[in-house]
Amino acid sequence: MQKGDGNPDGATTGAGTSSVLRNPDTKSHIVASGYDLPPLTWLRAFESSARHLSFTSAAQELNLTQAAVSHQVRSLEKHLGVILFERLARTLRLTEIGSAYLPPLRRGFDEMAAATAGLFGPVGRRTLVVRAPVSFVCLWLARRVERFTAAYPSISLRITSAIWAYAQADETIDVDIRFGDGVWPGYQAELIAHYPAIAVCHPDHVPKGTFAERLRQLSQSPLIHVTDYEDLWQRLFRPEGIQIPAYSGLNIDTSMGALEMAASGLGTTMVQTCFAEPYIASGRLARALDVELPLGASHYILTADSPKRKQPEAILFRNWLRAEAASSTG
Repeated sequence: MQKGDGNPDGATTGAGTSSVLRNPDTKSHIVASGYDLPPLTWLRAFESSARHLSFTSAAQELNLTQAAVSHQVRSLEKHLGVILFERLARTLRLTEIGSAYLPPLRRGFDEMAAATAGLFGPVGRRTLVVRAPVSFVCLWLARRVERFTAAYPSISLRITSAIWAYAQADETIDVDIRFGDGVWPGYQAELIAHYPAIAVCHPDHVPKGTFAERLRQLSQSPLIHVTDYEDLWQRLFRPEGIQIPAYSGLNIDTSMGALEMAASGLGTTMVQTCFAEPYIASGRLARALDVELPLGASHYILTADSPKRKQPEAILFRNWLRAEAASSTG
């Protein structure tokens, strides 16, 4: 960072500063909903400076001089009447109010970029790289993705599949979808949808009788476990006092594999409803029990904690995913 980058205006502030500045008589403001919004250029200067914690780096990104960026941020602070940065010797640090202001402002810029790309199309053809669990790709995304490509023909999709929720970070991935509890260090996780688990088997093997009798029949028949979710059967049987070995039957590492085994008549498996519904609709599988078991995990869209701005195309895909999940049950 260049000398003076942290404090080009000669102002000094301390940690936790909440100094209030007098609003100047500024022009070219946006008036919306009765509030005098600051110019977009000031907001852009603040957002870029906050991502880099540097006026110099922000200036390089915005193709401006460092002094111009510093002046725009200072003008924004005066307009808002607050201090957004602590100007330290060789860096910047967001104040408490600056830290609170940045996330919604960044979302606003991201949504504006996505709206522009969505309505008018990106400049040239863009490729979006999506990584998701293989079962999610084959059993959920594949049935819907044509609607995205039809809506955004200038965006090409390259989809890679993963099995494990702790797949390593990859800077080439634009949209990362994972299945888990929503907590991944270094990432922000946004829920796509939450589905319960159900027991399914070949239509010829559906148990009969009362619920307790059907459970007893299942406990004595082959069971198909999905790796890391073997406890689902234990949770189902335990309230009825039925004991089964923790790893009895078959074990496979994907829901899709478990469903194919069940459709081949090899046993009964428990998977998310969104994965089982296509098999049930086609008649290849049937519900073994009229019960749904809540899961402690779901599918999430992950965003790395990074100063890099999101691609507009990635935001369009994220918004489309959420809309698709909200409009369907399986």
